[in-house]
Amino acid sequence: MYWLCYHIHTYKKPHIALVHGMSVGGGASLMAPMKFSVVTEKAFSSTPETNIGFHPDCGFSYMLPRLPGRLGEYLGLTGEKLKGKEVVAAGLATHFVPSQKLFQLEKRLLSIKSGDEDTIRSVINEFSTNIHIDERSILNKLSIINECFSKDSVEEIIESFEAEASRKGNDWIMAVLKTLKKASPIALKITLRSIREGRTQTISECLRREFRISMNIQRAIISGDFYEGIRAQIIDKDKSPKWNPSTLDKVHDDQLDLIFKPFEDHDLELQIPVKEEEEYRYK
Repeated sequence: MYWLCYHIHTYKKPHIALVHGMSVGGGASLMAPMKFSVVTEKAFSSTPETNIGFHPDCGFSYMLPRLPGRLGEYLGLTGEKLKGKEVVAAGLATHFVPSQKLFQLEKRLLSIKSGDEDTIRSVINEFSTNIHIDERSILNKLSIINECFSKDSVEEIIESFEAEASRKGNDWIMAVLKTLKKASPIALKITLRSIREGRTQTISECLRREFRISMNIQRAIISGDFYEGIRAQIIDKDKSPKWNPSTLDKVHDDQLDLIFKPFEDHDLELQIPVKEEEEYRYK
């Protein structure tokens, strides 16, 4: 999967995703980096991994910090869902096409005899429409998100967000806070650190780090939250995970260091090229 994500990010030929439904987590990682990613009003996207004790991986620690402001931290920590035009406005897709035109677009794309990027763009533009975001959209709350999610720690982010919730017109924050506080404390801290490190790293460096984190999470070297999250959300479906550690203050930096630490055996690392790539959409 990580190799596939690397190839999608760095592939030379134009490639296109047509999304008419769910594009979540690993699915979103296949859509977002493509040269052309088309969504309809039925499409929605999110990275909800902290709710199962995991972290946004498959290149998302590279993509999220490259979204506007601190939107990446917000989406990664909260798992907030973006719908239709919001996915394009956020930068996770390139075009919005109404669903009734999707079949015609696909037919036209299949008829193109050239792999010319400008030709493909021209065809998609014929079917796409301009983006107008609903005033209630989370994308219109970026000033608050930037202020709160730029803080140094998850604890400070939540504290700042709680302060904003008390102000008039900010009722929407309460539901988001509830989601944040139900997520795995250790997953939240891993996610924030991973996104922050990804801000200055290449796609190769991010994928290698994410792979390392994922292996260490699955090995449960400091916590079994991933397995507990899967149990609570998918197997028993009681929606009541028992996280360990149970609170943010019990998650310490030295524990996180164990998760992020390179493997002593180099052969265990993700074996993808580490040089700076030439060109790709998120660059």
